[in-house]
Amino acid sequence: MRRLAFPIIALALTACTGGNPPPPTSSSANPKPVSAQAAVSGPGKVLAYWEQLGPYGTRDVRAVMSGNECPRLATQHAYLPMQARAQANGEFALVCSALIPSGGVDVELATTNEPAEHFPLPKMIADPQRILVIGDTGCRLKGSAIQPCNDAQQWPFSALARKAADLKPDLVIHVGDYLYRENACPANDAGCQGTPFGDNWPTWAADFFTPAQPLLAAAPWVFVRGNHEDCQRAGPGWTRLLAPARFDPANICADHTVPYFVPLATMKLIVMDDANAPDTAVDASVVPAYRSELAALGNETQPVWLLMHRPIWAAISGPLGVPMGGNATMIEAAGTGGIPKPVALLLAGHIHTFEAINYKDKVPPQIVAGGGGDLLDKTPEDLKGAIFQGSSGVSVKDGLSVNGFSFLLMSKQANGWDIALYDSSGTVEHHCVFADGRVDCRATK
Repeated sequence: MRRLAFPIIALALTACTGGNPPPPTSSSANPKPVSAQAAVSGPGKVLAYWEQLGPYGTRDVRAVMSGNECPRLATQHAYLPMQARAQANGEFALVCSALIPSGGVDVELATTNEPAEHFPLPKMIADPQRILVIGDTGCRLKGSAIQPCNDAQQWPFSALARKAADLKPDLVIHVGDYLYRENACPANDAGCQGTPFGDNWPTWAADFFTPAQPLLAAAPWVFVRGNHEDCQRAGPGWTRLLAPARFDPANICADHTVPYFVPLATMKLIVMDDANAPDTAVDASVVPAYRSELAALGNETQPVWLLMHRPIWAAISGPLGVPMGGNATMIEAAGTGGIPKPVALLLAGHIHTFEAINYKDKVPPQIVAGGGGDLLDKTPEDLKGAIFQGSSGVSVKDGLSVNGFSFLLMSKQANGWDIALYDSSGTVEHHCVFADGRVDCRATK
């Protein structure tokens, strides 16, 4: 079997320039990202900033600016200039980027204003002990599905992000679907009046970056592409803002990108893009690529957590409450071989609830973390006996779904991982343990 070669996705490493920055300071509060505006001459304001982990564990600091100049990064010894990743246009603000050294280096984002503003960046931890997982965070405005984006109870992502940041995670994994505001708010609907919509910076700011900023500032992130970021939806914005590859203005969206891995001390995160894998019908044109990518996981020598947006075998509540579902395209790609054993855990979103599923054989346990803010899906609490599409022979041994807005914090223990499921009030409602090839849960309420 051919070993999977994860390509290095090109990201330009910026060179250090001379001059010593002022000592890092923590006096500046986290910036409050403002709405997008026409680019102004000069540095402008910081609209959003974050650090994301990319292929081979590269540390990529990004910032969105209202002006036409990029900020710089301040270390104890020098300035690192940030480079323009994507220039401002009529729909998006300037996006800047710079790679920084791996390890626990003190780095701050520093504007070129006089005086400069400094924003501390989180440190990279090679062996994260606290991993926060969240997904499907946007507010839905599409057709007749109108979510009250102005109601913090019915779209609680901002509160979830603040509560999650207070937990001080070492790493954040977002399992996809960031932008849901596809259509205009209906006239006279107070629940969403004033919101932007469409694939542009104002909508990305409203649906993700502004509410997420406290959590973006708390830890490095790994971003998974969701189906809402496919090329027919918000794919161009995803490519410009969050994709790990260098932005190419001549090719602003690719239907599929190859997997990449993020190495951690004792395992690998492998990020798979299944945004264009249809759920209910097999797309034969994409099956060979997915089949090859899944099979190649068998060559890994470390434990793998496989991150994707669309879960292969997960369920919603069907007729008479029977759990049913599964992604037809990915089930076809997996075939009868299941998932190779180096994969210890599957992490996904797409279904708007929390699910923890143990399968009878051939498949590692699955966690679905899709309750981050969008309209919720109803799933039965007992997932045993779930009916999946296709003929892979995979069946559920036992499983649990918990309806409601949520995120989860995975804390490393001597014999596995403790998983605390937090509801929208910031209260732990379930504890699960991932150990010995299973996820076992208990209610705490």
